[in-house]
Amino acid sequence: MKMKELFARKRAAILLFVLDIILIQGASAMAILTRFEFVPSQVDPMFLDTLFRFAWINTFCTIIIFAAYHLYATLWRFASVMDFLNVVKAVGISTLFQFVGMHMLNLPIPRSYAILYLGWLGLFAAIPRILIRVLRGGRRVPLQKPNKPQIPVMLIGAGEAGSMILNEIKNSSLVEKDIVCIIDDDPKKWGTYLNGVPVVGGRQRIPRYVIQFGIEEIILAIPTLKAKDRKSILNICKSTGCKMSTLPGLYQLINSEVKVSMLREVQIEDLLGREAVKTNLPSIMSYVEGRKVMVTGGGGSIGSELCRQIAGYHPKQLIVIDNYENNAYELQMELKRKYPELDMIVLIVSVQNRKRIRNIFDKYRPELVFHAAAHKHVPLMESSPCDAIKNNVFGTLNVATQANDFGVKCMVLISTDKAVRPTNIMGASKRICEMIIQTFNQKSDTEYVAVRFGNVLGSNGSVVPLFRKQIAAGGPVTVTHPDIIRYFMTIPEAVSLVLEAGAYAKGGEIFILDMGEPVKILDLAENMIRLSGLTPDEDIKIVFTGLRPGEKLYEELLIDEDNKKETENERIFIGQPIPIKEEEFWESLKELEKAAFSESKEIRRIVKKIVPEYTIKEE
Repeated sequence: MKMKELFARKRAAILLFVLDIILIQGASAMAILTRFEFVPSQVDPMFLDTLFRFAWINTFCTIIIFAAYHLYATLWRFASVMDFLNVVKAVGISTLFQFVGMHMLNLPIPRSYAILYLGWLGLFAAIPRILIRVLRGGRRVPLQKPNKPQIPVMLIGAGEAGSMILNEIKNSSLVEKDIVCIIDDDPKKWGTYLNGVPVVGGRQRIPRYVIQFGIEEIILAIPTLKAKDRKSILNICKSTGCKMSTLPGLYQLINSEVKVSMLREVQIEDLLGREAVKTNLPSIMSYVEGRKVMVTGGGGSIGSELCRQIAGYHPKQLIVIDNYENNAYELQMELKRKYPELDMIVLIVSVQNRKRIRNIFDKYRPELVFHAAAHKHVPLMESSPCDAIKNNVFGTLNVATQANDFGVKCMVLISTDKAVRPTNIMGASKRICEMIIQTFNQKSDTEYVAVRFGNVLGSNGSVVPLFRKQIAAGGPVTVTHPDIIRYFMTIPEAVSLVLEAGAYAKGGEIFILDMGEPVKILDLAENMIRLSGLTPDEDIKIVFTGLRPGEKLYEELLIDEDNKKETENERIFIGQPIPIKEEEFWESLKELEKAAFSESKEIRRIVKKIVPEYTIKEE
């Protein structure tokens, strides 16, 4: 390594080193001057000769002692009382060494010199380090509290957040953690000390130091970490078998102090390995402000989050439709508390009820409609195919018809990746819904669009809550097939996509999210078990139950990957609509309606006539 690079990386330590050499001489001079009341002419020349003769020995030994107490390796901007206690110890020992050395060499010096030198050297050693702490750290030095239980912890992140967590843990008599080493990917910090704790290396050394220090818990304290790097670090951590905690994202820490109470268990969302979809909601949501907005299925996972987001952007009126009263009631109470001035209408009704839905459109005249009402559970719909068609297809047809008749500006359909080459009745029904939307768009002034995405983490019926319950119960965790994979996204991502689609809508589009790499469900199960501090197939068994009715090994987002175009958001693109023969389509819908409401056993065959790419699984 070149000397210039070495100086650049160690310049703070070098500056302190040089300053200490000067101040050591200054402390000797000030001590002898203090003894003679700051009158240089009264200082006996033999005392000056002693200081001169012992100066190089004193300087050399003092610097060695200072280095032994990490006074050049400590990150002083984050220093605590422990670090300044090291200054006191180093000054005391170096003063004692000087006192003993002078007497061993029979060098004359006043008896009070040692005490005065101790005071001046302590002051000169502490002042520059305190200035660094105050000017660059910006927080007071906390008091140390002893007698903490000892649970060895590894901290990842030697930055601002990591320093706060470290100081609070060290200064609390209630936190049962003892941080014994720190990991940071910045090589400039390796070999330094943060509050007396060594920064031992980068992420690749995590397994080594877990063993060396007997680590039982790992804390990830880098709120600015990108999703890809977070996944990489957590993948290394989970192989160690240690319990893992992390701080929330940076946006949650703005204007608030980092505290141990902010630590949360690492969640499966942290392992997705891609950045969250970013939208500029304030500008995008301007199309909602001052308008009447209807959300069907408003009590569900996606529908309720849509309502929460919309409520914050001052709609003229929010009309919530759901056929399940408990969820709708809870949402109503929540939004009333948070937005007391919100004009909110909550109605319990099925989207299949033509007369009631028409009356609602006639009475409230919504300008924007987000259609999230649907039966979505694949295996359940396989055993009730006619109900899936009645609710999903003809519920959508009902809402789309009223949107057209009452001049709605835009209707956004919530669709799914299961609509692409469907192997189940639920996916096929949603594909027909997309076709209804595209067909209406060809003849209506209303802008009809669909939004297609994958599995939503934490939504009702999704695999993650199921795995959490199974792990909490001691297992087994059930996975349908060792090779099954799925795309995943968070509820906020799904909702931001839906809302952005409404802003981009020109009519007829199917908006699709770039969801990164698909996740293997077996890996998901194993990761969740490890994140709970347990070992797969030892503490928690994984059992393969076989593919469920209508389920396939992987999902797709597009029928034709080449048939897509980009939008203003690089994470969102548009799948070009497949041409539909309108008259033939409407005739097929009539046949499908008759079959569904008569509970025909031929329902799947009729669906396949409409959706040729639908594969009927043999029972």
